[in-house]
Amino acid sequence: MRASIKGVGVIAMCWTVSSLSAAVAAGDGEPKKPNIIFIMADDLGNADLGYRGGQVSTPNIDTLANDGVRLESFYGEPVCTPSRAALMTGRYPMRYGLQTLVIFPSHTYGLATDEKTLPQALKEAGYKTLMTGKWHLGHADKKFWPQNRGFDYFYGNVMGEVNYFTRERGGVIDWQRNGQFLAEKGYYTDLIGDDAVKLIDEQDGKQPFFLYFASLAPHAPYQAPESAIEKYNNVPDKLRRSYYGMISELDVQIGRIVAALDKKGLRDNTIILFASDNGGATSGLFASGSKSKEERDTEEGGIEQGEKAPASNAPFSGGKGSLKEGGVRVPAFVSWPGRLKPRIVNEPLHMVDVMPTLLALAGGKGSSDHPFDGKDMWKTISDGAPSPNEDVLINVEAFRGAVRKGDWKLIKVALLPGKTELFNLAKDPGETNNVAAENPEVARDLEARLLQYAREQKMSLWIKAQPAFVGAQGKTVIDPDFDIDDDGLPHEKVAIPN
Repeated sequence: MRASIKGVGVIAMCWTVSSLSAAVAAGDGEPKKPNIIFIMADDLGNADLGYRGGQVSTPNIDTLANDGVRLESFYGEPVCTPSRAALMTGRYPMRYGLQTLVIFPSHTYGLATDEKTLPQALKEAGYKTLMTGKWHLGHADKKFWPQNRGFDYFYGNVMGEVNYFTRERGGVIDWQRNGQFLAEKGYYTDLIGDDAVKLIDEQDGKQPFFLYFASLAPHAPYQAPESAIEKYNNVPDKLRRSYYGMISELDVQIGRIVAALDKKGLRDNTIILFASDNGGATSGLFASGSKSKEERDTEEGGIEQGEKAPASNAPFSGGKGSLKEGGVRVPAFVSWPGRLKPRIVNEPLHMVDVMPTLLALAGGKGSSDHPFDGKDMWKTISDGAPSPNEDVLINVEAFRGAVRKGDWKLIKVALLPGKTELFNLAKDPGETNNVAAENPEVARDLEARLLQYAREQKMSLWIKAQPAFVGAQGKTVIDPDFDIDDDGLPHEKVAIPN
């Protein structure tokens, strides 16, 4: 089923947190808590959506963005795992060792279990918590899985990339519903869209729900149904045609989700947030990890290490894996009909701001012994107030880091011979002119802030784990006490499905 929300307007009416008291649930006198849907795109290029001037047809995304609040200086992390961890905790990934790269098939670590997650906090606040799609915050032990980190329901894959048509990687099918592994026909994006619509159809409007729709698209491998690819036959590059088709298919499912909300009469009390986890990949290395030509040639839509990836992050420089704006400043917006009027927000905000913001709206609480790095950004979204952040830590690792304060951004590379760069993003969004020498006081201030964050970081779990493995990503870890059946599906007790 395909639906379009083009033409569905958002009532131009400003709304603030104090107005929540006006939305009263019938009969109980208590404020009615909003339903929450967070849509996470994966490796989406900043310039590849229709409303951003891209070539891809995205009418459903465009409608939500243009009728909602566009967050034009919203930051994720350079790669998948850290960004998803920031969303789930409201804390910078360096607090718990997830600041470097992503969890590989050979790794056995995951998001620290003492971190209180967004679904856990929302569940405590009375929400039904649902997830479809990609997790990528730990697979080697069931304690890391979504259904053990606060989600009442999970359908999707716990690792990173998989084949879009088979959900296979490394000889194992990584696809489950609440721990029951599945071999299903169908296209990844369609399947999680079907499930999301079904979940919305099951809601009765009495209990608020949180749905985390975590798309794998448009992450490599670049695979889409032929009907979607054919829409872009005028595009010469084969990988780009597939990449565009993947974004179009994601747009279709977003349209279906909004249509399902309308059908159930839930749209007016549902806030939808959209963001990419990081910038679009511009090199084969970061599109799909370091893999040999032979490995990539065995998979349709694969990409080699040195090959140019199809995403565009214009006007920014850099891409996925980089601390430049193209790697970390991501497309993002918030939509809530009747509550938010269309506006463009240029204030710097970060993925860690999402959790404290949503908990303020939902009446939930974080953990007193794990304080948020993020701030409640609702007044910035609803009223255009200044950013609640004095500065934004883009990321910090043992060998590099970046921080933004106002229009200024500092990038420091600690690997010898080392490099410190300062950019005025208002004048130079493409980060082409290092002005550290001309602005020494600004550079010293931002470097001091970055170094203070660096002193607070925990040891990177990736750096700690990776030297034990030969090869970039290593072999998929499978619990030796259990077998894989003839279909390549892990048995029910297997801890690591890949």
